[in-house]
Amino acid sequence: MDNYRFHLEKYHRGSKVACPECKRKACFTRYIDESGEITFPPHVGKCDHENSCGYHYTPKDFFREHPDELDSLRQEWKPQAVTPKKPVSPPSFIDSAVMQRSLSHYDINPLYTFLSITIGRSNAGRLFKLYQVGTSRKWNGSAVFWQVDSNGRVHAGKIMGYDAKTGHRQKVPHPHICWVHTELRLPDFNLCQCFFGEHLLDRYLNKTVFIVESEKTALIAAHFMPDGLWLATGGKNGCFNEKAVRVLAHRDVVLMPDLGATEQWKQKTSMLANVCRSVSVSTVLEDMATDEQRSQGLDIADFLLMEDTPQMILQRMIDRNPVLQTLIDELGLELIE
Repeated sequence: MDNYRFHLEKYHRGSKVACPECKRKACFTRYIDESGEITFPPHVGKCDHENSCGYHYTPKDFFREHPDELDSLRQEWKPQAVTPKKPVSPPSFIDSAVMQRSLSHYDINPLYTFLSITIGRSNAGRLFKLYQVGTSRKWNGSAVFWQVDSNGRVHAGKIMGYDAKTGHRQKVPHPHICWVHTELRLPDFNLCQCFFGEHLLDRYLNKTVFIVESEKTALIAAHFMPDGLWLATGGKNGCFNEKAVRVLAHRDVVLMPDLGATEQWKQKTSMLANVCRSVSVSTVLEDMATDEQRSQGLDIADFLLMEDTPQMILQRMIDRNPVLQTLIDELGLELIE
């Protein structure tokens, strides 16, 4: 075990904790990084009850579902000796027909349900169509955030589970996130991410580009602030690399980091400055946030939804009196904001 960098933590008093799957106490051993550079989330580990529970989430599983963390690790790791360079594999792409088949069944998509309640069904449908958000059968209807480049090539599809009432990601008993290419078991797939919403760059040539971390945040911000073009990196590192940012050439770009990530994103400006017409990092959230909000790592979507929208107020009325929905449908009534 000592020969591996990532291994299960050696037993000591207090090292075993409750399993995130079966909830039994003191039976779960976490994975650690022998070099001390990476701290894995608490769900990365193995349950002792192999037969009755069988939960085992390995570092390999973690890096497969969070390739941005692996890319960051590769960038930070410095080899001790000069090794021959391996030939660079070309990026892999997913058949666009696979994506097209997913652009339906929104009635079982919890994120679509949440946005319908929050900003209205027509607006949710418009955004899902604009950003080409799909539905997966995994986890009973998860959202699929397709990464499509300016040439229409599908780089990836990230599958994420959400709660229909809160709009929050499902993280219990483990984060509900995976990738289409792993679910389809595509052989030798070389994942090269692009921005979520990148396919819209050529459609809106004159709009200032706003970049956020979360795909859901990009959708919400695009509704409330449509004057800008909202893209998402899909993670703190995500597709923040010299190759991916080339598509932002000659564009005005504003970075909108989550609370707590501002300094980290400021370090990206030097890379973007070589490509973009202008680049800046917004500090509006940091300037207005409370200490509690900073500790929660809120993003701009959280602030935009702090006050109830008219759709949310109407939905609460319908929940209290379902007959109201029947009346709205029969009379063809529409909510006027």
